[in-house]
Amino acid sequence: MELLITLFSILNRLVYFYSILLVVYALMSWFPGAYQSRLGQLLGRICEPFLDLFRRLPLQFGGIDFSIMAAILALNFFMEVLRKILINIIY
Repeated sequence: MELLITLFSILNRLVYFYSILLVVYALMSWFPGAYQSRLGQLLGRICEPFLDLFRRLPLQFGGIDFSIMAAILALNFFMEVLRKILINIIY
């Protein structure tokens, strides 16, 4: 059981860190040329494959793309489901 809790804790931190990367990637759109910088290219390689799953959905309203918000919500939902499964296994 300790191993499951430890693995969940590590996964939870990784998802939190990835969520921060997604927010930073979204904020880069406010700065001209930020996506062409080394950091922007690195974040693009990390974030774009996951974001492409959500960009297929109609999440653009009034010129604003909500796919990053949907991606973060999906990650949080996934972690909540895993947490409930883990609680059911332990108790």
